[in-house]
Amino acid sequence: MKYDFTSILDRHGKDAIAVDMIGMPGSSYPAPREGFDAIPMWVADMNFPVCPTIQEHMIARAQHPTFGYFMPTKEYFDSIIRWQESHNGVTGLTADNIGYENGVLGGVVTALNVFCSRGDKVLLHSPTYVGFTHSLINNGYDIVHSPLVKDENGVWRMDFEDMEKKIVEGKIHAAIFCSPHNPCGRVWEQWEVEKAMELYKKHDVMVVSDEIWSDIILSGHKHVPTQSVSEDARMRTVALYAPSKTFNLAGLVGSYHIIYNKMIKDRCDKESSLSHYNSMNVMSMHALIGAYQPEGYEWTQELCQTITGNVDFACDYIEKHFEGVKVSKPQGTYMLFIDCAEWLEKHGKTMDELMKAGWDVGVVWQDGRAFHGQTHIRLNLALPLSRVKEAFDRLDKYVFNA
Repeated sequence: MKYDFTSILDRHGKDAIAVDMIGMPGSSYPAPREGFDAIPMWVADMNFPVCPTIQEHMIARAQHPTFGYFMPTKEYFDSIIRWQESHNGVTGLTADNIGYENGVLGGVVTALNVFCSRGDKVLLHSPTYVGFTHSLINNGYDIVHSPLVKDENGVWRMDFEDMEKKIVEGKIHAAIFCSPHNPCGRVWEQWEVEKAMELYKKHDVMVVSDEIWSDIILSGHKHVPTQSVSEDARMRTVALYAPSKTFNLAGLVGSYHIIYNKMIKDRCDKESSLSHYNSMNVMSMHALIGAYQPEGYEWTQELCQTITGNVDFACDYIEKHFEGVKVSKPQGTYMLFIDCAEWLEKHGKTMDELMKAGWDVGVVWQDGRAFHGQTHIRLNLALPLSRVKEAFDRLDKYVFNA
């Protein structure tokens, strides 16, 4: 490969909670036993060097000795438009449809504040990204879950009958649509997005579509932008994107919305301006421009190839070696969401005991109960394959087959 996805980075002391939070006083992630180093597989950021053009653009800007007030440049908007056209086949997107957000979750709350009154019910699928749960509860919204169900092939699917029942009974007029889905890793097919949006249209449900994972699509799958499936979907949806997940830029903060409905766009812009905190950082802007260069397209392709290989290895290993552990193979993202129900019952163990067994040997995984997976664990596979193999070897020897 042209880019580096094999070097093992030492991120300690480099502003990375992925490693620096492990073993800190009060942390949920205890230090491993003596003799084991920590392999960070919990928080959703990557352990790969970024695309070189990101640093090049940031360094070039940093060499100029002033950092005063600024406004987003034409290059910023053009970079987003080219990226969306190239990756998602988006046409007709203009700078007027794009707006900055201090993180996707901030954009979610802004859109809900436009669509809803505090105390309103909002439909989400479960398992549910923990960030949605915290953000909605903190802002006074009532979460209604429609559980995803597995089909005969073990693929997570939306239960459209249950969704409609919940919408009607709860008089729900706002939904969060996670595409690709976190934590399950589903990349929704065209017909699934269409059917969901038809249901939302039927019951006048406004949609906030979190598409932050849309660039990390595994081999054989394709992302379908929610706004692309119909003119109605285009006009009732606030879509949220960011280079932060794709290029590991979360520490720079810089998301954006795409809104075609002018009335909704105006109201979201007004809502996000009220706190005076939703302002772009100049270095974040140049990081996005650096990411969305031609090299960034190549880098993302190689990233997806790397993640596909890691997912293939992990799912194959689980099937062959971890009896009683089930996983629905993700189609996007770099997260696994493994179900340990059978293993726990067979071995008479609790989730707390299982979580600790992994942490003790340095596999720093994430408790799935926060995502409404009562016997699930979430694992980040965005590491060099050598580290993924080391983690699964430890899980084999010291945890699942100890």
